[in-house]
Amino acid sequence: MTFYDIYTTYSWASIQQQLDETTAAQVRQSLYKPKRNLTDFLHLISPAARPFLEEMAQISQQLTHKRFGKTIQLYTPMYLSNECHNICTYCGFSIDNKIRRKTLTSIEIEREINLLKHQGYDHILLVTGEANHTVNLSYFEQAIKQIRLSFSTISIEVQPLEQNEYEVLAQLGVYAVLVYQETYHEAVYKQYHLKGKKSNFRYRLETPDRIGQSGIHKIGLGVLLGLEDWRVDSFFTALHLDYLQKRYWKTKYSISFPRLRPAEGNLPPNFIMEDKDLLQLMFAYRLWNEDVELSISTRESEHFRNHIIGLGVTSMSAGSKTNPGGYSVDQDSLAQFEICDNRSTEEIHRLIKSKGYDPIWTDWHASYANFLLS
Repeated sequence: MTFYDIYTTYSWASIQQQLDETTAAQVRQSLYKPKRNLTDFLHLISPAARPFLEEMAQISQQLTHKRFGKTIQLYTPMYLSNECHNICTYCGFSIDNKIRRKTLTSIEIEREINLLKHQGYDHILLVTGEANHTVNLSYFEQAIKQIRLSFSTISIEVQPLEQNEYEVLAQLGVYAVLVYQETYHEAVYKQYHLKGKKSNFRYRLETPDRIGQSGIHKIGLGVLLGLEDWRVDSFFTALHLDYLQKRYWKTKYSISFPRLRPAEGNLPPNFIMEDKDLLQLMFAYRLWNEDVELSISTRESEHFRNHIIGLGVTSMSAGSKTNPGGYSVDQDSLAQFEICDNRSTEEIHRLIKSKGYDPIWTDWHASYANFLLS
């Protein structure tokens, strides 16, 4: 059994109706329970929960301090390639966009490494488009062997792979794999993914199962907020996380919150998600799941990121470039999407310190594991 078997027992329309029919009394009851389940999560992301935002924020802060302390993990993405074989209506890397394609060579990767290490990073997120003929397991192996000499924690966000391929990457030192379903609305998924392997909804949905079976330490989930109703999509994300935590209980998990941003050739969002909505969603995750890591990227504005510190988020990207070689090699090549917070790593570091929090340059779980093995 995989998650798809569970997923098919739920109805998108039924979840939407339950969200719309949630009452303030149900929200209040879920808000003050000592332990919350998926039904409580549904209540807390419902429209009826919006008036409870301040109370949710206070509880979220308390739970985050209890579990993670006053720390914020810093990471940055390193884009290795913008080559892609998919047509996705919202992505600047889509194959139908007439852009200059680039995949970094080992020499170019080394330049990126040197610059990012100079900034202090020890946790790197490797990102590519989905081009299996060029950016494939062989390429990943060579890149990771080179990069692991400089970074203690390596995460990847690439095309879905087979279980045996994830096992190879785990042996090479990959600590976490991020894979976003984009939307859990199977009926309209094809409208956003017109061509390429990514158009296979079920294959992508079952990717976290293959990651879990491979022994990778951490799995990152999320949807592209703005494609469909964020509340329903987020319920299915939580359902997915609940399944994974029960089945692969030794694995750690993170949730990211990418809101649809302007990109080359993309469509405007179908569903606008306001800042208050995103806050509500993050607080709901923390109230429901004390252990899950919550990550916010430079897609978000300076104002939003300034005020989210301390309220539930556990990791932030900083100084990000979303084009291959963007830090040192090819600063003018096409980016995957527009960055909203353009502040430098040093500025974000100072911001976190000014809020009374400690910036952490690596994933402490990986560091602890390396210490035990040494």
